[in-house]
Amino acid sequence: PTCTKRLDGINVKSTFESRNEYRDMLLTTEGLNEFISGVIMYDETLKQSTTCENKIPFTDYLKEKNILPGIKVDTGAYPLAGFNNEKITEGLDGLRSRLNQYYSLGARFAKWRAVITIGDNMPSDACLYSNAHSLARYACLSQEAGLVPIVEPEVLMDGDHSINKCFNVTSKVLAECYKELKINNVNLKGTVLKPNMILPGSSCKQKATNDEIAKLTLDCIKNNMPKEVPGVAFLSGGQS
Repeated sequence: PTCTKRLDGINVKSTFESRNEYRDMLLTTEGLNEFISGVIMYDETLKQSTTCENKIPFTDYLKEKNILPGIKVDTGAYPLAGFNNEKITEGLDGLRSRLNQYYSLGARFAKWRAVITIGDNMPSDACLYSNAHSLARYACLSQEAGLVPIVEPEVLMDGDHSINKCFNVTSKVLAECYKELKINNVNLKGTVLKPNMILPGSSCKQKATNDEIAKLTLDCIKNNMPKEVPGVAFLSGGQS
């Protein structure tokens, strides 16, 4: 869907071949491996190859460049039944077999994104638990298949909430996630956290300085991320 939007923008019909050609252009960029250490791909992309004469599978091509191939495995965020304006990420059905297939195709890490909204009486306890549990099940299955799971609980910027509200909600989200990850015997040393930064809502009148954002973000992660977790890969949504 995202690739189709790109192609629509330049009046190119979105087909398997045109999407393949576009991705080939990106992945074969000269010097890419000097700046990019990993690529998160979609199911279709993982199964595609370069467009040169000998057609090298993208996963093999990337590995030759010391770039790790990854795969997005969730199937998207959908309305959380019984709760207005909250979402649950789906994709656990059949995930074990998909993960094994992705590993055999060359993927070495996976990604699953949960979406948390701040608003009136949101997030609910049900939303926090449901998404944390799904992230934990995904992470456990990923490690079983030999893939490193990126754990991505995203607290959205949408809304007029203060930066302190974001701090408090993100703290609760991370605490719930790591509680579920531990219950499900996920090896935290073999995970990467992909969190939001601590920011005021996009329509909040009280803006925050870069220094405030940096301090609160570090405080939130240090307070809530277990020391065993080896790395953080921040998501950048909505920021310059």
